Amino acid sequence: MSGARLLFTGISTMIPRDYTLFTETLKNSAPEASWPEALRAVWFEAKGDWEAAHDIAQEMDSPIGSWIHAYLHRKEGDQWNAGYWYRRAGKSFPSIPQQEELRQLVEAALKL
Repeated sequence: MSGARLLFTGISTMIPRDYTLFTETLKNSAPEASWPEALRAVWFEAKGDWEAAHDIAQEMDSPIGSWIHAYLHRKEGDQWNAGYWYRRAGKSFPSIPQQEELRQLVEAALKL
């Protein structure tokens, strides 16, 4: 990928600047180790690795960590647990499709 299409944060980390560029990173075998936790968690989820995403999210003590955790439990069908984590994140239980929520999570993580 061209550096002109990515955001350079100054710590030897290339972070995609938008959702489209984020999806291009899914060709890789792993996210950048230096990416923020939230971005790494949603990358693993977008790649289909629920366990890796959950391992990261459950260790995050932040609103976005709670939101990611909520989304993951919603995806697995555990509505009660998801509801708990949405409340911790300060969010209502969503009525949008899960794929749209994942996009919102990615966009939120890219802003961190």
